[in-house]
Parts: sequence; structure tokens; C-alpha cells
Amino acid sequence: MTSIIGLSGVLLTAIMTTLNEQVSAQGLNDIMGGMGLSHDPSRWFVSLYTSAQVIGAGLSPWMAITFSLRRWAFFVLGLAVCSIVPTAFCQTPLLLYILRSVQGLAGGFAIPLLMFSILKILPFNLRAYGLVAYTLVSTCFPYLGTMLAGLWTDLLSWQWIFLQAIPLGALAGLLIWYGMPVMEPQHHRLQIFNGYGLLFFAVAAWCLTTVLSLGDWLDWFNSPLVCVLGAIGLAAVPLLIWNEWKHPLPFFRFQLLSRNNYIYGVGGISLFVVVSLSASAVPLQFLTKVVGYRPEQSYLVTLEVAAVEIAIAPLVGYLLNRRDVDCRIVGFFGMVCMFIACCGDSLVTSVWQRPEFYLWQFLQGIGGVMVLSSLLLMSTNAVVAEESPFAVALVNMPRAFMMVGGTWLMELVGRWRGGLHSDRLADHLGQYRYALVQGSSPLIQSPTPLLPDGRPRYRGSMGYLKEQFHHQTAVLTLSDLFCVLAALLGLLMVFILLVPVRTYPPWVVFAPRGARKSPDHPAAHHKETIRA
Repeated sequence: MTSIIGLSGVLLTAIMTTLNEQVSAQGLNDIMGGMGLSHDPSRWFVSLYTSAQVIGAGLSPWMAITFSLRRWAFFVLGLAVCSIVPTAFCQTPLLLYILRSVQGLAGGFAIPLLMFSILKILPFNLRAYGLVAYTLVSTCFPYLGTMLAGLWTDLLSWQWIFLQAIPLGALAGLLIWYGMPVMEPQHHRLQIFNGYGLLFFAVAAWCLTTVLSLGDWLDWFNSPLVCVLGAIGLAAVPLLIWNEWKHPLPFFRFQLLSRNNYIYGVGGISLFVVVSLSASAVPLQFLTKVVGYRPEQSYLVTLEVAAVEIAIAPLVGYLLNRRDVDCRIVGFFGMVCMFIACCGDSLVTSVWQRPEFYLWQFLQGIGGVMVLSSLLLMSTNAVVAEESPFAVALVNMPRAFMMVGGTWLMELVGRWRGGLHSDRLADHLGQYRYALVQGSSPLIQSPTPLLPDGRPRYRGSMGYLKEQFHHQTAVLTLSDLFCVLAALLGLLMVFILLVPVRTYPPWVVFAPRGARKSPDHPAAHHKETIRA
């Protein structure tokens, strides 16, 4: 029981860093306005966090083993609080960039630390429930970011986006101090420290995430910075793989990818991170661009997903912990729910409001927790205890990287399909150019929208036409984006029928003797004990 209290402290630390990332992203305009900064620094504000987060996600399990779980949890918590709180009073761009990078590093440390703590502390009969809790941190609490951003920025001030870390950090520190078990550190691992691996990984992660984050803003390969960073990042990837394959104590053990369930889990989680944008970023983009909502007006759409996931989480944990339930079926059913939701959202029109999203968001909430929990169960069941730090790193690093990849995909679809729809609408309007000039177009003759005081909303009908043109372009582009995300889900559904094999709950897979093993049990692949 005491160790579960300590695990709750690590869970709260992960929640704190996740909320810091999501709330600051939703309240970015208020933060930049409060600090008196322009649009360009906001790009680096986001990019530096995501780059550091990917680096931290790959290093955290190695550090937790070396310095002990309890000490590393205290370090991650202190690093997060000491970098988040001062940001509320920062007015210097350089200092802001440094604090934001440290925040990203702490956020990257916290999520893998939670997963590794679940595998290390919880008994096998509770591990499925722990993985569901990890799922909620990754999928549920990001949806609360919009609500909190609206509350802090409109009711209090933008500084509370960062000051919220004070009570959360204090409670997390108390829980870790009371309940986290004391383990002996393994400082001897520092004698064979993987220095080249750290260098190659940090360079590859920082360069590639920066290219994906800033490429659209800098006009991709027309920018010398993007070309240089892309070349350096791509050159570092094969060096990293070669070094990790040969090193006696690597950060990543790529040999684990030879196991069916593990490679499916890693690939599926990476794709799921992209698809999960259909439940958060894409609907919010529609409500802000087309409808004109502010965060406090649109948060009900994402809050519904969070509420559904919290309500269904115990049931999902119960199903995954039953021997007679195949987790592949649970994951497939979740994918079907999300696929239906994406197809329904693709029917979006310019007259949609919040209520039109509620049914599809309900299905998103049901499917999200089912898919990610089943993927985590399949990937963690494919490794033994000595391999768990390598498995955790290799799961969370691609997950963090694909968060950047999902944003890049949205920008790619927006530029590609958005330009196509804009050109087609412009050509269509060009057929009525004389009618527009003479004022005989049905669109021009339609009543002009009025403000509450009775004044016309636009000085002329052309203003209304211009707004409708941009709205229709945005609607068609977002509809295409929902179709792309549905296609990715369809690909994942095909893979789940072909790649993974049946696995059982952890209390069955890792039973000491007499219990039935999964066909993909890690003992069948584990030929030598890897020193942790």
C-alpha cells in the first residue's frame, strides 16, 4: 500500500508536466501577450519544449535505474517545479527559452518514469490497472488543457498557467517522500556510460523535431537552417542505431523490435498519438477558426472525451485483467469506435457548432482508452523484468516524437489540401465575377449579418463573402484531415489482424509456474539476462 502511495506521487508529477505542456499550448497567445513577445518567439517556445521532451523520454529509464527510482523521481519533480514556476515572472526571451527547454526535459523524464514505476512497483495482478492509469495521463489530461487555459486566462491571469504547478508539485513531493520505496542506486553503470549514444541521440532528436516543428514556418528546404538541421539529424540516426546495437549498456535495445507484439505495440502507440489529434486539436481548430470560439467556450468538446475516459477506465482495466478476454479484441473495438468517430467528423460543415461534435467525441473517448491500454499491455508483456527499462525507453521516445509528427501532419494537410480547396473555390467564384461586381449574386443579395446593437457586421457584402470563402476552405481542409486520420486507423486495424499474437494478463504471463503462457511470452525470446 505504501508503494502505491509513492506511485501516486509519480502519477501526479506526470499529470503536472502534461498539464503544463497542454495548458501553455492552449494559452500561448495570452502568454506571449503578457510577456510582450511577438509571434516568432512563440514558435520557438513550442519547438524547444517538444525537442527537449523527446530527449528526456529516451533517457529517463536509464537514469532511474542508475540513480534509483526514488531519487530520480525527486530530481524530475524538482526540475519541473523549478523551471515551470519562474516562467510566470520571466520577461527575457533568452531566459524564457532556457526555462522552456528545461520544462520539456522534465516532461520527457516524467512520463517514462511513470510507466517504469508501474512495471517496477505494482504486482502483476494490478499491472493492467496501472497501465490504464498511464493511458489516462497520456490521453485524458491533455483534453483538460483547454478548460484550464480558459479558466486561468479569463478568470485569473496567464501567470496561473505556470503557478498551478506549486500545489501539484507540493502534493506530489509529499507522496513520493512517504511512499516511494528506497532502492540501492547502481552507480557502477556510470563507468560504462554510453557517451556516444547520448550525443547521437540528442543531436538526432533535437534536429529532427526542430525541423518538423519549424519547417512549415521557415518554408522548409528554402531555409538554410532547415537544410542543415535535417542533414545533421538524418546523419545521426544510423550512427545512433549502430552504437546502441553494439554498446553493452545502451539507452535503447533495438533487438526488442524483433518480437511481434512489441514492435506492434511501439508502432501502434506511435500511430495512435497522431490519430488522437482527431479528438482534441482538430475539433478545437474548427471551433476557433470557423465558429470563432475562445478556449473557455470550446472546452466542453474535449472535456467530454476526458470524462468518458475516466468513467470507462476501470472497466477497461477489468477486461484487460481477465484471462478469458483477448486484449486484441479490446483494442480492435476501440479502433472501430475511433474510426466511426473520424468518419462522422469528416461530415463537418460550416454550420456545425459544439453539439454536432458530442456524439463523435463520446466514441473518441471510449475508443482512445481501449486502444492505448491494449497496445501497452501487448508491448510490456513481450519483455521480461531485466528488459523493462529498454522497453519503456523504446515505447516513450517514439511516442514523444510522433506528437511533433502529428502537428506536422496537420500542417502538411492544411497546406496541401487547403491550397487545393482555396484554388477551386476561387475558380468557382471567378465564374460569377460580373455578378459580384454588379451586386446580382445570390450571396451578395443575402441579408448582411448584424451586430447585437443593430449595426451591420461588415461594411459591405464583400466582407461577408471573404469570410465565407475562408470558412469554407477551412471546413473542407479539416474534413480531409479527419479522412486522413480515419485512413491511419484503418491501417492500424489491418495490422492488429496480422501482426500481434494472443497475450494474457500480466498475472498469467509472468506466473512463476503452472499458468498458461502467451505464445509471444518473452521467455521464448530471452536467451541471456541483460544487466539492468
